[in-house]
Amino acid sequence: MTTVNKLIEKVLDYNPKADVETIKKAYIFSREAHCSQRRVEGSPYIHHPLAVANILADMKLDTSTIAAGLLHDTVEDTGALTEDIKDMFGSEVAFLVDALTKLSRVEFKTKEEAQAENFRKMLLAMSKDVRVILIKFADRLHNMRTIAHLPEEKRRRIAEETLDIYAPLANRLGIGWLRTEFEDLSFRTLMPDLFNDLQKKVAKRKEEQKKYIDEVKKIIEDKLTAAGIPAKIRGRVKHFYGIYQKTVKQKIPFEQVHDVIGLRIVTDTVGHCYDMLGIIHSLWPLVPGRFKDFISLPKSNMYQSLHTTVVGPGGDRVEFQIRTEDMNDIAEEGIAAHWRYKEKDGIDKKNTRYIAWLRDLVKDISDAKEFLEAVKGEVIPETVYVFTPKGEIKELQVDSTPVDFAYAIHTQVGHKCVGAKVGGRIVPLRYKLNSGDAVEIITSPSHGPSKDWLKFAVTQRAKSRIKQWIKTEERKQSIELGTSLVEEEVRRHSLPLSILKSAKMEEALKHFSHNSIEDLYVSVGYGKISAHQVVNRLAFEKSGEAELPKLVKIPKDKKSVISIKGVDNVLYHVAKCCFPVPGDNIVGFITKGKGVTIHRKECANLERLALDGERLIEVQWSHDSDITSPTRLYIETMDKPGILANLSALISSADVNISSLKANATYDKRALFELILEIKNRRQLAGLVNKISQMDGILNVRR
Repeated sequence: MTTVNKLIEKVLDYNPKADVETIKKAYIFSREAHCSQRRVEGSPYIHHPLAVANILADMKLDTSTIAAGLLHDTVEDTGALTEDIKDMFGSEVAFLVDALTKLSRVEFKTKEEAQAENFRKMLLAMSKDVRVILIKFADRLHNMRTIAHLPEEKRRRIAEETLDIYAPLANRLGIGWLRTEFEDLSFRTLMPDLFNDLQKKVAKRKEEQKKYIDEVKKIIEDKLTAAGIPAKIRGRVKHFYGIYQKTVKQKIPFEQVHDVIGLRIVTDTVGHCYDMLGIIHSLWPLVPGRFKDFISLPKSNMYQSLHTTVVGPGGDRVEFQIRTEDMNDIAEEGIAAHWRYKEKDGIDKKNTRYIAWLRDLVKDISDAKEFLEAVKGEVIPETVYVFTPKGEIKELQVDSTPVDFAYAIHTQVGHKCVGAKVGGRIVPLRYKLNSGDAVEIITSPSHGPSKDWLKFAVTQRAKSRIKQWIKTEERKQSIELGTSLVEEEVRRHSLPLSILKSAKMEEALKHFSHNSIEDLYVSVGYGKISAHQVVNRLAFEKSGEAELPKLVKIPKDKKSVISIKGVDNVLYHVAKCCFPVPGDNIVGFITKGKGVTIHRKECANLERLALDGERLIEVQWSHDSDITSPTRLYIETMDKPGILANLSALISSADVNISSLKANATYDKRALFELILEIKNRRQLAGLVNKISQMDGILNVRR
């Protein structure tokens, strides 16, 4: 167990001049503030901030960061105030602690909204001081290491968030070891049986291949010694989640994953890196398509290394990573390597590349949920490298188009884009760029983005700016149309136009839940509210709630699993594109004359529907557990006798009804099943998917 004395010893080991008195004072302050609190498993709460500070010390961070790690929960969970922190530890530590304090005093409509706003607050602070996210990473890592003590539902929620947001963000910031541990801890929590099975298989193969790796290592060492090239060579095991992803992505069993174990070679200079590459390629044939040079073209997170896979002795594949000591530090520590105790002036201009993308998002997106989705979109994708006419390199997501490239240069270049040339040849705007392409954008001052661009733009930067432009333009048009319709209706009732600026209009705005007359005109322009309703409200005194337009009522005796804010008994149907079930995050879309269509919030079609945002409404699941909802499941299996019978029996044993089933066999001995199941809630579905995934012969299961 970590103690404050062990923590101080660790800090002094890498920074003999550290201000240990501040660390001691922060520990005492935190211990006193949390003195009456205990963690779920019963240990004193102070163990958590101590563990967080210890992780930060492992990253060799400065005294202020260590102190903030000790204090990070004091303002949120105790009676301490940010002003107290500032008085005792200074504004720098107070800023870090405040950035990590959740907005607990603000009321939010949903948990999702609260999560999004808290995450946005943290990343806003990170764009000013990256140590904010490093402390949050340490906090999340300790929580994941001790997650077993939490209830199952909370474990799954935290693990999913870690896998969806924190692991990709750690990767984007170049902290390789952290991303790996986040992914494996989440994998173990979400799919424990699969994790344990894979762990055993990897351990068995590692033992089997140790002799082989030692043989390859000896051959390389002899060649490098003869060439006079210094090197440290060590075996590298691909982490469990990485192996699992490969089996799913390539649709292969574990036994066919060839690069579970590889070799990493660390040397002194870039020149020696390329010398080693030549030696390896002279010894064994290269596997086509598996060589990548991240030294001459570093990743956006500053990662540099040479990657190659060869057909080694006996015909087995061997993966090599070749890099210098400095590159290895960056590959493991990322941005943390640039914020060590010795760097008092923060990150230099060169290293602002780490968070330049984040500063753009902070500047352009104010809505918390949209911001969270944008961050997810930014941290996950693989990349291609393309060139501007001046030879500058732009790193873009795989499948990016000239539209994405145009917005990567500047927002106005994107807005005014009318065409593009690749290698001097005119290409369509939906052309998919390849690494090495030289791209020139053709612009026109009178041009604007098209809604169709959203069908092929892939970068979050491009999509958010196109949506923003379209939303602004459509709002302008809706205000003009809404104003015209309302004024025309006012005249038709022989009322003076001055009534639109009277106290009655203020009452009407409150009635329709709008903050301004412009918002009301937008709703009229979109057709959500009719001009007739507005004028009726202005001209006559009416009691009772106005019925939401265009929503068809259902009989009162019909059961409903959906409730819609402010409206009862509304006809609805679940979207067949995403089949939401109780427990999914959902949103409603008003369809003309057909009630409300219910979509999952991650539904791909919502991106198109969101452009018509005025017709999106809040919906939520009711608590009636007896009602089931249809959902679709795609299952890919080995094509062998009895697989369908076993699958049906398993689903039946889980008390789930199959209402529809389609099956197809493929030429490569696989079977594809599409099932419509009657599901009570997301938990039941998750349990069923987990059981199906563990069946013999199952390759992939997805919604």
